[in-house]
Amino acid sequence: MRLLSYAQAIREAHAQLLENDPRVFIFGQGLYSPWYAGSSLKDIDKDYGRERVIDSPVSENATTGAAIGAAIAGMRPIVFHPRMDFMLLAVDPIVNQAANWSYLFAGKINVPIVIRAVINRGGEQGAQHSQAFQAMFMHIPGLKVVMPSTAYDAKGLLIAAVNDGNPVIYIDDRWLYEETGHVPEEMYQIPIGSAQVMRKGADISIVATSHMVSHAMAAAGKLETQGIQAEVINLRSIKPWDQETVLASVKKTGRVVIADAAWATCGIASEIGVTISSVLFSELKSPVQRVTLPDAPAPIATSHEEMYYPDANNIINAVKNILN
Repeated sequence: MRLLSYAQAIREAHAQLLENDPRVFIFGQGLYSPWYAGSSLKDIDKDYGRERVIDSPVSENATTGAAIGAAIAGMRPIVFHPRMDFMLLAVDPIVNQAANWSYLFAGKINVPIVIRAVINRGGEQGAQHSQAFQAMFMHIPGLKVVMPSTAYDAKGLLIAAVNDGNPVIYIDDRWLYEETGHVPEEMYQIPIGSAQVMRKGADISIVATSHMVSHAMAAAGKLETQGIQAEVINLRSIKPWDQETVLASVKKTGRVVIADAAWATCGIASEIGVTISSVLFSELKSPVQRVTLPDAPAPIATSHEEMYYPDANNIINAVKNILN
């Protein structure tokens, strides 16, 4: 396997999907612009043509609605939203149409669409350009939601999402784009709903999403030097999420920290935490701990961002609070 960046892995997945399935096309804003897509779609329009790589007008609702119609008609669209914040303008077709059509037609019609939502925070971009809404879409029946955290995840989950046959929200974080990892050249799929145990440990479980997985791994490495063995779980999918893997880990360790870089209230960490508490209450050695954003809009100043966004140190502090 070669080393690819996270963004290069996404680019390769798009290319192989376009190459192997004539039903696949990409539709969205800024597809030809490195400012929007980074290197994740670099020159893909030159390789596959602008009839299949379609740069859309600035209308999130119309773009997503048109792609949903194409999916119902038998195509396999990938819709690109370069900022998840503005994807809120497309919530109506996603929630009222894509998520419900298969149910309304008794499974005779499906909506095989992938909606790629990019979290693009930091860099003093402020409250309207930095938001992570994964919990909102996790809440909706009929949608699947994935959050790759490694280059390997990025390719395998995108291919799985396009082949799934259901509407899938694919959430990638720009903070991961330059991270590298081993990625096979051939097409492969990571089953949606399957978590990965990144590191084994007996003292505490750390369950993490997206870029918080790398922080969890860094925290586990530092904790090991202090005699604390942390097990790290890369959740990968949040709807459905891998309850079997998570519960087995927490049953073994009796302690858990859940790290998700979104707001705490009604968030992913809350949902996973209450599931763990209800199923394993008698086996927990301490209360569930969450590492999340504070319930406040994203600040603009860099000094405030450093306090606002959680990292490995926040995870280490949460682990020590539990163990103490």
